[in-house]
Amino acid sequence: MSAQPAAPPAAAEPMTHRQILEALSGLLLVLFVAMLSGTIVSVALPQIIGALDGTQSQYTWVVTASLLASTASTPIWGKLADLFNKKLLLQIAIVIFMLSSLACGFAQNTGQLIAFRALQGLGMGALQILAQVVIAAMISPKERGRYNGYLGAVMAVATVGGPLLGGLIADTSWLGWRWCFFIAVPFTIAAFALLAKTLHIPTVRRANVSIDYWGATLIAAGVSILLIWVTFVGNDFDWLSWQTAALAGGGVVLLALATWVESIVKEPVVPLHVIRRRTPALAILASLAVGMAMFGGSVFLGQYFQIGRGFSPTEAGLLTIPMMAGVLLSSTISGRMVSNTGKTKPYILVGLVVLLAGFGGLATIDHQTSLVLISLYMLAVGIGVGMSMQNLVLVIQNTVPLSEIGAASGAVTFFRSLGGTVGVSVLGAVLANQVATSITEGLAKAGIPVGGDAAAAGGSLNIAALPEPIKEIVRAAYGDATGHIFLISAAIAVVGLIAAAFLKPAKLRDSLDLPAPAPKEEAVTGA
Repeated sequence: MSAQPAAPPAAAEPMTHRQILEALSGLLLVLFVAMLSGTIVSVALPQIIGALDGTQSQYTWVVTASLLASTASTPIWGKLADLFNKKLLLQIAIVIFMLSSLACGFAQNTGQLIAFRALQGLGMGALQILAQVVIAAMISPKERGRYNGYLGAVMAVATVGGPLLGGLIADTSWLGWRWCFFIAVPFTIAAFALLAKTLHIPTVRRANVSIDYWGATLIAAGVSILLIWVTFVGNDFDWLSWQTAALAGGGVVLLALATWVESIVKEPVVPLHVIRRRTPALAILASLAVGMAMFGGSVFLGQYFQIGRGFSPTEAGLLTIPMMAGVLLSSTISGRMVSNTGKTKPYILVGLVVLLAGFGGLATIDHQTSLVLISLYMLAVGIGVGMSMQNLVLVIQNTVPLSEIGAASGAVTFFRSLGGTVGVSVLGAVLANQVATSITEGLAKAGIPVGGDAAAAGGSLNIAALPEPIKEIVRAAYGDATGHIFLISAAIAVVGLIAAAFLKPAKLRDSLDLPAPAPKEEAVTGA
């Protein structure tokens, strides 16, 4: 009888540095694949949408579809990681991601591409959250900062190399944009093989397993309806109309129902008892704001350089290097400093201030702004993201027991991705409206009749096929309108900074699990 309590400590015995690095090899490749899938497409997307004769709204939805699917499924994957074999879940996610990447590469129109990108988002969400959950199950929060440096370096290589690789593929005639999706396949196969060999963690089996499918469905439906409303309001129907009432009202009602479901189910996908606590709530609010600002802003940089400034996909990839370099440097350096000091709040605050300054600078750009200035602003954005984003996850993981790591990590990743999804959709809608207005005004000033073929051409992203006078008007419209969306990103970043300012300073724990239960058990034994 007395031998049974001794089993848990043995199971929780820390892994050696070598064992951790071996296991990390497969996990880091998984994260590399997930990150690469987003960045490799970002620069090539203007050309992809142009080749498929898509519009600005469809451009936005190619990004939004994957983010939305990733957002909606992330809490489910996080919860499943608390209930089932984490390694098996990772391998399932890799297969989903690989098959959907192939499907994206074979898409024949924007509708198919959007649908396959949504499926790809399921795999992307799983890969990102499950890698974090497995790392959290292996390494204590204080030591995790050290390994977050490796994590940040891999993410930075993917984010720096992705746009360059995507641009080169899009510019290479014998490859073409479809290989931006096909290239993920060898990486996923290698990741699958590495995980099979190096990842060995205990399988957690719990009785009376319950998955909150209703909550996940209601959250996904509510957010989707609100994003559809944001995409079409102001163009296809008025702000004050029955369509607005139906879509906006319906979305709010569904999200209210989701909140009620989360409060009564046994295993909620978004654990309300975690996010009601002050520290997790503030960290989640800051993550949501950072996600909105970062995803929403950076997604349109490739479009700005290509459409607004006339650069090729390869050149656009090269021009985004300052932002990616900022992420690489700041995440690696701040990760090691966090491990050395055990403190996260100072680095989060500094990061958010720098992020705000970067977006403030980008808010001033137009189609003639100096590239040197734009590079400095992007560097600041990268530094801010690298210092704040992963440390906000660490803050939440530090406040919950090991048994809730999956749900808590899923919650913060969910809200960060939700912020990114909303940010891309809202800023894309703002950009589309601003561009449409500017093109109409530009056509009128140039004496080109507004309407008919000219109007249709102005709404196309196939810039190379446009007549020269209209081409210049469209380029100026996109270049000048981009600054407006970065101004909104800066305003959103202020919300994140305010939330982070109210975080309680706390030392990161050295143990894998919260130490609180152990003293209570000793006190009872002593009595």
